[in-house]
Amino acid sequence: MPCLSHAPPPPTLLPASPLAPSGSCPGVLPIGKSVVPGSAVAIAKAASTLCTAAAQSGEVSLTVPCQPLSSAADLTVLPNSYQQMVRKTTAAIAFLSSLITYVSVNSLIRAINPAAFIWYDEDNDESRWIASSRSWFDRKACRWLGACGTAHFRLVRPYFGQRRPAPEAPISGDPAGSASWRAFWLNGANQSDHSWDETERPRREIPNYVSQYAPLVHLFSGEQFWPCDIAEHLYHTTPMLNYTPVQSRWDHPTLQDLDQLNQWQEGHYVFLTSDDNVEDRPPWIEGEKNIPSSPEDDLEQSWADWDGRVDGEIPGDSPAERAKWYDTNALPTIEEDIAPEDMGYLSAEDPLADEGVRDDLRKRYGGEPVRMQVTGGRSEAPAVLLVMDKGNGIVDAFWFYFYSFNLGNVVLNVRFGNHVGDWEHCLVRFHHGKPKALFFSAHSAGEAYSYEAVEKIGDRPVIYSAAGTHAMYATPGVHSYILPWGLLHDQTDRGPLWDPLLNSHAYTYDYDSDTLRASTTSPDAPTEWFYFNGHWGDKFYPLGDRRQYRFAGQYHYVNGPLGPRFKHLNRRKVCQGPDGDTCVIKNYIGETKRAKRWGSFGSGTESLV
Repeated sequence: MPCLSHAPPPPTLLPASPLAPSGSCPGVLPIGKSVVPGSAVAIAKAASTLCTAAAQSGEVSLTVPCQPLSSAADLTVLPNSYQQMVRKTTAAIAFLSSLITYVSVNSLIRAINPAAFIWYDEDNDESRWIASSRSWFDRKACRWLGACGTAHFRLVRPYFGQRRPAPEAPISGDPAGSASWRAFWLNGANQSDHSWDETERPRREIPNYVSQYAPLVHLFSGEQFWPCDIAEHLYHTTPMLNYTPVQSRWDHPTLQDLDQLNQWQEGHYVFLTSDDNVEDRPPWIEGEKNIPSSPEDDLEQSWADWDGRVDGEIPGDSPAERAKWYDTNALPTIEEDIAPEDMGYLSAEDPLADEGVRDDLRKRYGGEPVRMQVTGGRSEAPAVLLVMDKGNGIVDAFWFYFYSFNLGNVVLNVRFGNHVGDWEHCLVRFHHGKPKALFFSAHSAGEAYSYEAVEKIGDRPVIYSAAGTHAMYATPGVHSYILPWGLLHDQTDRGPLWDPLLNSHAYTYDYDSDTLRASTTSPDAPTEWFYFNGHWGDKFYPLGDRRQYRFAGQYHYVNGPLGPRFKHLNRRKVCQGPDGDTCVIKNYIGETKRAKRWGSFGSGTESLV
């Protein structure tokens, strides 16, 4: 109850109380003042007494009606509310201060040392790329916060892009719609192999063992972008320099004259740009017609011959023996000088390098020996084979696979890394005709394996191509990379099995003279395309393009790739990285150990290997 008299006299101002500031109710404590917990009850009683005295004297304050405080809990309401408001205000100030500090430091570093923010080739065009946006807000958010093209962001859908109806699909190429690109492979400079003399012919011959151990490729069953023909790819692209065409759209580059584009700044900044919007999924980009045909007979199951964690070291793979082929430029002569870690062996501390034996055993094909049976199907998209003789009995066979589109991976429902054109490759290294190791490319890197460790059908290694990115792996499943907890990963499975040997164009290559020769198996194959110095796809789209965005420094669309000539063909070791780095060659595949296999079967005791 407000402490008011039943018959109040004319109101007069109450003198200021020692406990209350001017203009406040007697007995009301100043807001924001702390209350000592032990004296809360005493203060409450004192405030009630003051209120009662004021009522008896007939004096009423005109400020706020005073109400006696019944308990100590009433005293803590206002201070608690004030403290909550202070905490929220402090948090907001801290957030704004951190944001201002980040923007200021970021802007200062960019002004002092712009090179610190150049992580990819695309970052070299940072200022012009940001300026391409028409939105002032977008440009500022991109420069200050690193959130570029937020208005263009779209949630990831199971099926990329949206295929346009056939009648409305744009028609690339000349008005007649001729498929003359099919003839690009048949009009090479090498008219016939009959003109080769006894000196030239051996330079063009490919050893039979290269075909005997040619890899097979399991494409992903849910793939959206299948292998493509580079001749058809050229037919649907226009070479551009800084987003400007350097020749007419109807004047298609071909496999025979592609190297002529090097006249424009030596070709390094020329991009073979799609004539169609790639998000409309034109058929030449999807490559569905190139899905490998299914063999009539059942495919033989692939199997890995060796798991070093279970079977131990590969017979004959000693450091001294490996030194003969591991590095083409370093052939030690004293065995004592050879260190295992320098030969690409797994370190002894590696927990995956143990030789523990699992209890469960599995028979392999019922104990029957492996026989070469039906392999994969034929694709209309030809593979490219480059064979290099590196001396001392070492021969490298590079198998290149081309796709017209690379679908980037997804992180937290955001897709990054799309690009037009995609070159992947596998390397098989031979020593005196025997396969020793393989390298599978994946995202500008990859992994190397002993020949015995990878899965094979007969003698032929089996590769698994990842969905969208076409990165190459040794096993089916989910493959995480770069980010923890599987946030960024590839996926492979036993989809259509592709046999590139059934449709390929083979070459020999001499790195020292930079000479590519059509082999005796495909003498009319053109060679000029190999010397193109530019990119086999679009330049990364400007920020003003509705298809482009960038978060955390990662672009939705990046530059198209360079061709096979820039894949470190002269590598000394099988790995694609710098020659000075150690190239680890695994003698197992997968993360889980396989069971030991049965070596022989008979009436009596079975032996294990």
